Amino acid sequence: MSTRPLHAVASLTDDLRTWLPAQRWFAAKGRDLTDVRVERAVGLADGDPALVHALVEANGELYQVLIGVRAELPDHLAPFAIGQLGESHAYDATHDPELMSGLIDLMSKGADLGGLSWRAEPGVELLTGLRARPIGVEQSNTSVVFGYHYILKLFRRPVLGANRDVDLHRALWAAGSKQIAQPVGVVEGAGAVLGFAQRFLGDSAEGWATATASVRDLLAEGDLHAREVGGDFAGEASRLGAAVAQVHADLATTLGSDVIDAAGMESSLAQMHRRLDEVLLEVPALAEHESTVRAAFDAVRGVSGGIPVQHVHGDLHLGQVLRTTAGWVLIDFEGEPAAAPEERVLTRSPLRDVAGMLRSFDYAALHLVAGGEPDHQQEVRAAEWADRNRAAFCEGYATVGGDPREHAALLRAFELDKAVYEVRYEHRNRPDWVAIPLAAIKRAA
Repeated sequence: MSTRPLHAVASLTDDLRTWLPAQRWFAAKGRDLTDVRVERAVGLADGDPALVHALVEANGELYQVLIGVRAELPDHLAPFAIGQLGESHAYDATHDPELMSGLIDLMSKGADLGGLSWRAEPGVELLTGLRARPIGVEQSNTSVVFGYHYILKLFRRPVLGANRDVDLHRALWAAGSKQIAQPVGVVEGAGAVLGFAQRFLGDSAEGWATATASVRDLLAEGDLHAREVGGDFAGEASRLGAAVAQVHADLATTLGSDVIDAAGMESSLAQMHRRLDEVLLEVPALAEHESTVRAAFDAVRGVSGGIPVQHVHGDLHLGQVLRTTAGWVLIDFEGEPAAAPEERVLTRSPLRDVAGMLRSFDYAALHLVAGGEPDHQQEVRAAEWADRNRAAFCEGYATVGGDPREHAALLRAFELDKAVYEVRYEHRNRPDWVAIPLAAIKRAA
């Protein structure tokens, strides 16, 4: 292995300027990409194919790119081409099993290459020689699975300093949590965590897929109620609520918690009002509900007895949970992707996570009837499914923690804040789905 000269990889600058905005994990879509520089580059494997690890700065933001280099690019890798590197083809190596298979081997060896550190977690002995395959569902990162044993998440936008996902997983594993996958290794370099490996849960199903399958079963039955359909999800929703509450309890025990009074919520309230101001400018349809939403936010000032805050998941929804044969597991503790790194590390009310999951049940039910011709019967059944599973989730949560519904003012404010965020997201990305968060806000009124 040797270091590929930085100036050679830097010749890809123009190609990267075109390629980066087309990647779904690229954060600055819609903005002109004027300043692109390859900040660091190190060879991880020589020969044909070769593998180069690069950190690329684009308009002031840092991105991690693994570049494969081949004299001839086979058809199955052609869709991932970046450009030319001399006489060779450069492409996104995360789609190349041959090149990716060596990454866990580097971690097993404790390799240090060009400022990159590959380390297994203490006490973990990694299997090597495993075949790699990419997982194609991530939005903000890229993950690669190794055999049936490990999954390595490559942080496409690495953040300098500590990594929240790694730190919270380590804390939960040390606490004996059964609601996470075991951490097995990290990749670090340039003052940031670049990759995080965990046990791969091959027997798992994503929460979103499981929940939406239940909704489809219900809508296919026509006249039956949610509790009467064979694919009723309420039992799983209850167990999921208990799992989330247990994670909250473990985080509080391991990392501590605090209590703030309503006045201490002022900065959060100001942020909620600012978000509403911004979305009102973009989505006029929200204006008819402005007074209701603001009143719900301001009602938090009347909460007595203090508001518990602690480290929480930070971006909890059905796509962030897996159902295994042993129970529910939470993944991706990075926090809200759109939030600034300094905001993600703040302690928050656990009800923020609860609100996120309750909104996700709404989405699972209503996205199947959004954007098409209205069908009143289906809309009623979908709303019934959402209400049934929202209630079941809270009941399950109450078996470990307190019942979230006992804190109605806080929970309502957090749900509405999330719905306002969703209105803006859907307006920009999926206009046919704007009706889902708008309907939630209307129901709250």
